[in-house]
Amino acid sequence: MNRLVAVALIGGWWCLSGAAMRAQTASPQESTNHVISDQDMNLLRKDLRSKRKQLIAANLKLTDTEAAKFWPIYDRYLTELIAINDKKFALIQDYADNWGKLSDEQSLKFIRQWTEFDISIAQLRQKYVPTVSQVLDGKKTATFMQLDRRISMMLELQVASQMPLVQDQDQ
Repeated sequence: MNRLVAVALIGGWWCLSGAAMRAQTASPQESTNHVISDQDMNLLRKDLRSKRKQLIAANLKLTDTEAAKFWPIYDRYLTELIAINDKKFALIQDYADNWGKLSDEQSLKFIRQWTEFDISIAQLRQKYVPTVSQVLDGKKTATFMQLDRRISMMLELQVASQMPLVQDQDQ
């Protein structure tokens, strides 16, 4: 079951990232059009969030009492994570829209911003460790953080592997 959820999560993200990254291979004149609509994007991202929660629920063994206290915290955490990821996705979409015509300065700005989002996500996790540890023991808190990080890393790998390198725009 856990593998099925993980495969579905990766498959969904792959579809998302593949559509967004195909915009990068379009000619510069075509690249200002988004390949995937905002409505489609919102539906796909909602599905991915649901799968993320299912994967965590399947692997984080909680009592009913722990679950009642943990899931509201998780929802607050996810709301903050979504806000960061929305900005990160907008940056990646902008990269896709402008790939092929990025200057040196724009390229450096892109990578600085992308790194800042990574830092923001790490800081968010750090912020929530004490909050989660108030309702779960240390092992379960660590397990949640491990699961969250694994899922994020799988998604990040999918996105990064689909994005052409900046220097390839000159070829």
